[in-house]
Amino acid sequence: MLADLHTTRVLSLDSGGRILDWISWQDAVCLYVRDAVAWTLGEPCVTVHGGRSRLSGEQSLIHLHPIVAGRSRARSLSADPAPALTNHALFTRDRHLCLYCGQTYSRGELTRDHVIPVSRGGRDTWENVVSACLSCNVRKGCRTPQQANMPLLAVPFRPSWVEHLILSNRHILADQMDFLKNHLPRHRRA
Repeated sequence: MLADLHTTRVLSLDSGGRILDWISWQDAVCLYVRDAVAWTLGEPCVTVHGGRSRLSGEQSLIHLHPIVAGRSRARSLSADPAPALTNHALFTRDRHLCLYCGQTYSRGELTRDHVIPVSRGGRDTWENVVSACLSCNVRKGCRTPQQANMPLLAVPFRPSWVEHLILSNRHILADQMDFLKNHLPRHRRA
């Protein structure tokens, strides 16, 4: 079954198999056209129809694979780059739950709470922030969860790059998920 052209994102790797990021189908087509694809994984998931040849009249077709490795090799700055800490990424990590009351909220109803408040030396890091509804955030105030008698329902953590990629794409194809699952940190594999 072919995926929808407008929701499909291609998982981009370097030639050594290092996971880079999601790319649009348009960017993937550019790699194919420039002959910059080193190898692919998975069955083709999207067929892109191009123009017609003046000589033969045939329409060009590109069959995109869900996982594409470019010919270049990425410089290794770190084994696992830290994903940017944004409210969207934080709320996704916490599954849109207030980690104090356990209720589910929309993105607009959640706030970023610092477990150790900034006023007490807490930092704006993955390991020190959680999603909280406005009511719980105000109730906790500038106290720690223990001082406010509001225990956390989960321990905040910095997602790995692979976890971040899984959390950031609602339309992951089966081949992509299988590949990503095999690259999750061992202690977090399902």
